[in-house]
Amino acid sequence: MRRRALLLALLALLVVLAGCSPKAEEPRKVTIAMGYIPNVQFTPIYVAIERGYFADEGLEVTLDYGAETDLLQEVGANRLQFAAASGDQVVTARANGLPVRYVANWYRRFPVCVVTLAESGISTPEQLVGKTVGTTQMQGASYIGWLAFLEQAGIPSDQVNLQVIGYTQVASLVEKRVDAVICYAMNEPIQMINSGYEINVMGLDHYTNLVSNGIITNDETIEKDPELVHGVVRAFLRGLQDTLDDPDAAFAITRGVITDMNDETAVLQRAVLDACLDYWQNDVLGQSDAEAWAESVTLLRGLGLITVDVDPEALYANEFIE
Repeated sequence: MRRRALLLALLALLVVLAGCSPKAEEPRKVTIAMGYIPNVQFTPIYVAIERGYFADEGLEVTLDYGAETDLLQEVGANRLQFAAASGDQVVTARANGLPVRYVANWYRRFPVCVVTLAESGISTPEQLVGKTVGTTQMQGASYIGWLAFLEQAGIPSDQVNLQVIGYTQVASLVEKRVDAVICYAMNEPIQMINSGYEINVMGLDHYTNLVSNGIITNDETIEKDPELVHGVVRAFLRGLQDTLDDPDAAFAITRGVITDMNDETAVLQRAVLDACLDYWQNDVLGQSDAEAWAESVTLLRGLGLITVDVDPEALYANEFIE
């Protein structure tokens, strides 16, 4: 009887202890600002979320789609801790006193390009002199890419008629309201080719090594919460590697995110993803190139887009790349 009583007491104690055991930690909520609507070009992040790579880091990620030009102000003020943005924007933001920093490279090559119809005969930068070129807006990565394109091609900006056409590049070009359009290489050119148009594409990456899109955070987060930065970068790069290794499976995940994509539009969007893959390849995924950052600073200073000295090494961090 005494032995039975002891066993019952022990079982009761175990039940009490089990009830007092600490609960599993709640995942930390993190927002990544995307600067655009849901898009196939964000496939690596969708993959990282779907396959639990952020969850493995103890993170619950929310993607905030908004205006690209506001993102770095929010990150610099630490109202947002992470954003996807281009390297040229990091340079200009830092020159304006915003303590933002690029912690993972995404696009190895700058994807801005100038597109013309093949029938126009315009296939070199010099042939744009005296022509009308359409752009979405007079700011942002596309506009900076255009200015860099002219600078590297040696064409004074006043020798080309630049017009704001909003996001109507394809219609404006095929209807011949403009002679050329500025766009992203994996967007409008793929649409036009898929629709049967013959085009010429002049890629900025053939003229300069301007740093393109990556994951951005701020100095305060790096200093006070480096493990958070490590976690976000690790999860993102796992998603990027998976996308490069198996784009079919990655695209299937994206179709689950972009629910209005039907079988017809999926053909075009898969072609867009294929075009992206070449821009994402790198010898070491996520790693920044010091020479590219120095070139970007020199170029933007020469264009007058920054008017103060900026230390290229203050613009990026490679220590979060494993």
